Amino acid sequence: MGGGRRRRACRLCAEKIDYIDYKDVKLLQLFVPERGKIMPRRISGTCALHQRKLAEAIKRARNIALLPYTTH
Repeated sequence: MGGGRRRRACRLCAEKIDYIDYKDVKLLQLFVPERGKIMPRRISGTCALHQRKLAEAIKRARNIALLPYTTH
C-alpha cells in the first residue's frame, strides 16, 4: 500500500532547536524560496510544531522588514 518513500526527519528537531528566533534571517531563509512564500511542510520536511513556529517567525521578520513579502 505504501509508496516506499520515507518522510524526511525534521531538520529543526534533529538540531534540537526549540525556539525559532525571528531575527535569525539566515535560518528563516532556508524555508523561504526566491519568490518569498513560506515553504509547505511536505516540501521542507519540518514537523507540525516547528512549521507553526517557523511560519510565525517568518511573518514577524517580514513585519519588521528583515524578510521581503514577495519579489517582483
